[in-house]
Amino acid sequence: MNALQKEPLPTVFPCLFCNHEKSVSVKLDKKAGIGDLSCKICGQQFQTGINYLSAGVDVYSDWIDACDTVAKEAADTSQANDGFNSYEDLAAGNERRNSEMNIDRHLVSAVGGNEYAGDFIDDD
Repeated sequence: MNALQKEPLPTVFPCLFCNHEKSVSVKLDKKAGIGDLSCKICGQQFQTGINYLSAGVDVYSDWIDACDTVAKEAADTSQANDGFNSYEDLAAGNERRNSEMNIDRHLVSAVGGNEYAGDFIDDD
């Protein structure tokens, strides 16, 4: 290969989902402006808009970016739904609940009730 020849861009890629090498192929429909990506092993598919300069590697790169975006959104949603950001927060939440129960126990004892706040049994 001489200095003026360019190395060709890859046309097959590894799959992000099943991790098989050379299992993802890209088809470009430049007339319609659509790039289709599919894995022949796991069946994963992706479609994105392209232009006349786009190559298969551009569609693959868009797929990686889309997967990263979905993963980040899922992580953010998961954290928001949990209400806790880490195991430390979860442990702190348990300690808070335990200390609140201890306060309730002391209040019940102070007014002449049973030892535990959950034991509201009348002695009739």
